[in-house]
Amino acid sequence: MKIAIAQYSVERADPARNFQQIAEFVKNGSAAGADCLLLPEMCTTGFDWSFNRDLLSRAHEQTEQVASLSRENGIAIGGSFLERTESGNAANTLHFFNSDGVLEAKYRKLHLFKLFREEQHVEAGVEVVTADTQLGRLGCSVCFDLRFPELFRSNMLAGATLQYLPAAFPHPRLAHWQTLIRARAIENQCYFIAVNQCGYESHGGDVGTTQYFGHSTVVDPWGEVVVEAGEDAGLFFADIDLSLVAKSRERMPALRDRRGDLY
Repeated sequence: MKIAIAQYSVERADPARNFQQIAEFVKNGSAAGADCLLLPEMCTTGFDWSFNRDLLSRAHEQTEQVASLSRENGIAIGGSFLERTESGNAANTLHFFNSDGVLEAKYRKLHLFKLFREEQHVEAGVEVVTADTQLGRLGCSVCFDLRFPELFRSNMLAGATLQYLPAAFPHPRLAHWQTLIRARAIENQCYFIAVNQCGYESHGGDVGTTQYFGHSTVVDPWGEVVVEAGEDAGLFFADIDLSLVAKSRERMPALRDRRGDLY
């Protein structure tokens, strides 16, 4: 299975420009024979919450456009998008569409990033989500979730063989990003796919400007890095062999020795 990873600077409050970027990545990923294209966090809007509130009633149009790209190009697409909840609030929600444009997984970010005051603008999710997808059994997460190992262990126990994390991780926490991605893969003996934004975003006020460092990464069940991007935008590819999950768990059967009776 061939995975395409789109690392780019998400233009703040400019869905048209972001969709244009995504469409180009889809075209190039499909032409290269990729089975799916994975995108970063809030991949069509960014984090301008004033703009996003005004867009909220039409947020579904963003995901419908991406589903159309899947169908038209015969490639699965995943990313984190602005979504309107049942109560009318904003949510930061992972969507995964198969190559027919059918929604196979939807997950609302559980852990909101208070350093960027996300909890003031976003309704947190209340459900851990694993889903059978075109990629296999997929464990879902978004950005700040990376720091909470319980989520990924829950996904693994629910059968996840690979885990996907769209993100907007900034400097100066690159070392944390690299360490935690490998740890999540090693401790759960699964593939871990983390797709990050790159470039700069100006938030205004006392939050200031954020620099996202990219370094989108795929790690295999042994903790080996399959691909790691640098800080520049681009389309990156990784070959995934899901049989390696079972092989790694057989050769190092650590998961069988969990003391589920105690924790």
